[in-house]
Amino acid sequence: MDADAELTGMYSQRVPESDTPPGPARHPHLTRRDTLIRYLTANPSYLQVTPLALVILLFLLFPVLTILIVSFWDYDAYRLIPDLILENYEFLLTSPVTLKAYLKTFFYAATTWAITLVLGFTVAYYLAFHIRSSLLQGMLFVLCTLPFLTSNIIRMISWIPLLGRNGLVNSTLLELKLIDAPIEWLLYSDFAVVLAFVHLYTLFMVVPIFNSMMRIDRNLIEASIDAGASGLQTIFQVVVPLCRSGIAIGSIFVVTLVMGDFITVGIMSGGLSASVGVLIRNEISLLQYPAAAAGAVVLLTTVLIMLGILFRFINIKKEL
Repeated sequence: MDADAELTGMYSQRVPESDTPPGPARHPHLTRRDTLIRYLTANPSYLQVTPLALVILLFLLFPVLTILIVSFWDYDAYRLIPDLILENYEFLLTSPVTLKAYLKTFFYAATTWAITLVLGFTVAYYLAFHIRSSLLQGMLFVLCTLPFLTSNIIRMISWIPLLGRNGLVNSTLLELKLIDAPIEWLLYSDFAVVLAFVHLYTLFMVVPIFNSMMRIDRNLIEASIDAGASGLQTIFQVVVPLCRSGIAIGSIFVVTLVMGDFITVGIMSGGLSASVGVLIRNEISLLQYPAAAAGAVVLLTTVLIMLGILFRFINIKKEL
C-alpha cells in the first residue's frame, strides 16, 4: 500500500497538472478549427493570396487540365469519344506538315524577336537618355501606345492598301520609275507577316526595356564616359547588362505572342503560310477537338521549354 502511494506521488511530480492533455483535445474538430484560425491570423499572407490562387485555379489550371484530358480522346465526324489513346500525338509528332509549321513558326518568332529587340531598345534608349524633360518623356511614351487604341485586325488590314499589287508603295515606285513591275512579295508573303508582327508587338519590347533603363544610375554612364569608353562601349558594357531583365521580359511577351498567333499569319500571308496556331485553328473549324487539344499541349510544352532555357540565362526575380 505504501509502495503504491509512493509511486502515485512520484507520478504526480513527474507529470504536472499543466502537462496533461488540454480540455479542447476532447473536441478534435473544434481544436483543428481554432488551430487553423490561429495559423491564418499569424500568417495573413495566405488569406491575401487565396483569391488570386482561386482565380488561377479556375481560369488557368482547370482549362489547361481539360485540354490535356481531351487530347487523349478519340473522335469521329460527329462526336467526341472519351477514351485514352495516343494516336493524336503520334500523328502530330510524325507528320511532316507539323514539322514545317513549327519551323515556320520558329522563323517568325526569331525574326520578329530580333527586329523588335533592335527597335525597342533604340526607342527606349532615346526616351530614357536623350529626352531630359519628364513631361516630354511621358507624352512620347503615350504616343507610342496610341496604336493600341484600335484593334489588331484593323491595324493589319491597314497594310493591305499600302503593300498590295496596286497599293500605294508599288504605285509610288512605278511613278518614280524605280521598278518596272509591281513587287509581288510585299503582300501575302513572309515579309508581310513579319512586318505585321513587328508593327503589333514592338511596344511589348519598348515598355520593359524603358522601365529598366529608367532605373539605371546616370552616374554609371558618366563614369563610363570619364573612363574613356566610347558610346557603343557604354551601351554594350553598361546599359545592356543593366537592362537584362527588361530585355528578358520583352522577349517573353514577343515570343509567346508570336508562337500562338494565327490571325496575323492567316491574313497577311493570304493563306499561303501555315503556323502552329493556324493548324490548331483549322482543326477546330473541322470539329477535330482532340487533335487540336494535342496540338495545343505540344505548343504549350514547346513555349515552356523555350522560357525555361531563357530563365537559365537570367534570373528575372533577382534582376527585378
